[in-house]
Amino acid sequence: MASYDVREKVWNPPMPLLFQRDIGSEHRAFTPTAIRKLLINALAATGLTNADGEALTFSPHDLRRIFVTDAIMNVLPPHLAQVICGHKRIDTTMGYKAVYPAETIEAHRAFIARRRTSRPSEECRNPTEEEWGAFLAHFEKRKVSIGTCARGFGTPCIHEHACVRCSLLRPVPAQRARLADIRDNLIARIAEAEREGWLGEVEGLRVSLAGAEEKIAQLDARQERRSSKVFLGVPSFDQSELERAAPA
Repeated sequence: MASYDVREKVWNPPMPLLFQRDIGSEHRAFTPTAIRKLLINALAATGLTNADGEALTFSPHDLRRIFVTDAIMNVLPPHLAQVICGHKRIDTTMGYKAVYPAETIEAHRAFIARRRTSRPSEECRNPTEEEWGAFLAHFEKRKVSIGTCARGFGTPCIHEHACVRCSLLRPVPAQRARLADIRDNLIARIAEAEREGWLGEVEGLRVSLAGAEEKIAQLDARQERRSSKVFLGVPSFDQSELERAAPA
């Protein structure tokens, strides 16, 4: 069944909507206004009041907040609640819950404690000094002259530290000039190798040149995205659709 989106001003394609009602011989979706009225009537029938003695009022969006609050208080990790809600920032999700951050932290610690009891004890031991030192050293070794290596902990460098060839290298904009120098140097070395007949070296230099050019292109594309503006256009309305959606 089709429904009209009052915010986007468009008719949605037919779909099996959960909340429907009969109007004449048709099945129509509940509008936000109708759902809000049903909630108000249901609360009025309960006789519940707030701290000031006034009747409670709810909107459909309040149910979303209630869900997030209940889920986090029942040890759902906040970052999972963020994914369920579709929020870009976890701060938005934490603003939905009606609990204090300390309560959320304690609930999450309780969740971790329960998970640890169901896992082998050797998985939950404290790392040794050597293991912790190796872990910290890994992140120090990820820093290279033209960016940061994104390889996982405990994995070796598959390119034997030829970083310019590696797809895991994340170059930083400040090193673009250095990358340009590397590219120009590789072009000169390829010309020399071809002139001297070092064909075995030419192939390897060309792989490095392709990697350098790719990294420069990544930086340029990132800069272009940051400096460019997106024109979303001016919304237009179909008068015939508005007339069909208007109440009789």
